[in-house]
Amino acid sequence: MKKIGQAVLLSALVFPGSGHFFLKRYIVGSMLFSVAIAATYFIVSGMINKALELANKIKSGEIQPDISVITELLLRQSIGGEFQLINIAVNSLIIVWLIGIADSYRIGRQLDNGTTANS
Repeated sequence: MKKIGQAVLLSALVFPGSGHFFLKRYIVGSMLFSVAIAATYFIVSGMINKALELANKIKSGEIQPDISVITELLLRQSIGGEFQLINIAVNSLIIVWLIGIADSYRIGRQLDNGTTANS
């Protein structure tokens, strides 16, 4: 398989920046990886905090352990500012992932054609 295919598959299926590491473009790969890790951390920590908050409310008897009550509570909370920040993190992760795929394709194509790619 050519470098272009391997780099694009790594970027698309593994994590943003992995295709750049394969192509030995460490600076760009590190930047993409860092942004993706930060966004993933923010998303996961926000979800864990919401889950712990709900679990504490269920344990204290504040809300019933009923799926419809929990769903309604989550829908009401999803309008707040924290949800908007998580939404921004999700969008950032998607954008970084797409940039990583497109740039891996561009650099891989240049390397497969024998031209030098700028890092």
